[in-house]
Amino acid sequence: MKVYTKTGDKGQTSLFGGTRVPKYNLRIEAYGTIDELNSNIGLIRDQKIDKNTFDTLVKIQNELFTLGSMLATPKDKEILKNGKERLNIPKINEEDIAFLEKEMDKMDNELPAMTNFILPGGHPTVSYCHIARTVCRRAERITVNLSETEDINSITISYLNRLSDYLFVLARKLSKDNQAIEVAWIPRK
Repeated sequence: MKVYTKTGDKGQTSLFGGTRVPKYNLRIEAYGTIDELNSNIGLIRDQKIDKNTFDTLVKIQNELFTLGSMLATPKDKEILKNGKERLNIPKINEEDIAFLEKEMDKMDNELPAMTNFILPGGHPTVSYCHIARTVCRRAERITVNLSETEDINSITISYLNRLSDYLFVLARKLSKDNQAIEVAWIPRK
């Protein structure tokens, strides 16, 4: 399989099912931002982190590929003519969201109570995590926008919402692990 096909040289690409769309199509923007998020999570995973966090991030990266595939498949192209699903892979589901919640709860039990908003930063690994969180929020906003004009599986929005929460809590855990100081946001008076 070659990486280059030359089929996108004129600014169009194909969704799963063959529909050609401009590369600025909102569906492309949604799963392209999820791809960007996946790369940022890879950057976090490449830092000095504990095994559970590493394994969780690999799981999330795999789920983001699935999520991107789900978004790349328009509803009217999900079922093939023979009645089988085009995406012959396990889809994102409520258990995946529950897993993120469980991981957040475990981390929260080890963290001090939050009394203020926290300024991103304190350690490069923490900053990478905050960057991933903000890319996740952008992916969520784009997906919500897409959902207003196209029929998408609503689990994608829920998953992205929970994932951004997970990344925030993970940033706090990584601050603790790296003995970084969390700087509270104190509004000017």
